[in-house]
Amino acid sequence: MATRLSPLDLMTKLISFPTVSRDTNLPLVDWVEEYLDSHGIAAHRFYNEDRDKAAIFAHVGPEIEGGVVLSGHTDVVPVDGQPWTTDPWTVAERDGKYFGRGTCDMKGFDALSLWALVEAKYRGIDRPLQIALSFDEEVGCTGAPPMIERILQTLPQAGAVIVGEPSMMQAVTGHKGGQGFWIDVWGFEVHSSIAYRGVSAIMEAAKIINWANEVNAEEAAKTPSAMAALFDPPYTTLHTGLIEGGTAANITAKHCRFDLGFRAVPTDDHAVWRQRIFDKIAEVEAGMKAVHPDARIDVDTRFGVPGLKPEEQGDAEALVRAITGDNATHVVSYGTEAGQFQERGYSAVVCGPGDIAQAHQPDEFITVEQFNAGHDFMKRLLERL
Repeated sequence: MATRLSPLDLMTKLISFPTVSRDTNLPLVDWVEEYLDSHGIAAHRFYNEDRDKAAIFAHVGPEIEGGVVLSGHTDVVPVDGQPWTTDPWTVAERDGKYFGRGTCDMKGFDALSLWALVEAKYRGIDRPLQIALSFDEEVGCTGAPPMIERILQTLPQAGAVIVGEPSMMQAVTGHKGGQGFWIDVWGFEVHSSIAYRGVSAIMEAAKIINWANEVNAEEAAKTPSAMAALFDPPYTTLHTGLIEGGTAANITAKHCRFDLGFRAVPTDDHAVWRQRIFDKIAEVEAGMKAVHPDARIDVDTRFGVPGLKPEEQGDAEALVRAITGDNATHVVSYGTEAGQFQERGYSAVVCGPGDIAQAHQPDEFITVEQFNAGHDFMKRLLERL
């Protein structure tokens, strides 16, 4: 008989694969597929365009609709430059915590989901259980939408999706969505002593970034809607996190590249925010071209993630609340793949072990208590199925 690994054994194995988003996740996917196959569970893959990454999903139970999906992602953020005191790719236990990249975000939940799927196979269930492990979540949730489409083509549609991002096992029923852009500003170089004759890509980029600061201040000053008031902060925000450019201190910059994105409360229209950004870019570009006709601004969309909207009598929320006993209202300002499942007709909720404050940190950890709470959740889920 094939070995049935414990949740801790599964997490230890998954973390041993350094599936940073910039690298392949295929060794992990190969192992998961082999493990499920050893227990008589057929898995399905969806590859990215370059076929160096894949999502993996599977189904246990009767071939009927109305099941439950346990949704996680296989990629993790880099450890480069972080002052780790343990090997990030080996689970280390101390002081009531499991350390390792992905313990919290979110291979801990992935491991628990694999455990539950195999257990469901042996116990037998009346309501189906599915697992869906995506790629490229950490770079903008770009791997989930095509995976979801393939799942809908391959498996009976489930009635509830539980996305296991770290929520301290609370039922999160809403989160912000957003879009991100790469903005390339192309100026015209002259000596800085006659800067007025040239176009500094950096100085022009600064106008857009400063506008973003002004918009944030304006939004913060408004009275938030009932939906927005649930979030911290209670408004849609603009942000730039990366910028580079310039040739020398005494030359107007030929090129400047920066990112700009927004995180929107679920009731805000993404199209409206996108247009606001593009209108500002067009305004700045027009001023650049008035100085030199070759100056321009190019924009590439990095990602777009829909928010998760609280559902009225949602099946996913009801299921998680019944298992956890949590009846409070919880929303988060980070994005997840839950909104993407919801957009395709699934009822979705976020609920997983661990604290989001530990995600992406050096010496990332999940407490033993939270990991065990996730295990207990899976046991009760199997009982209900």
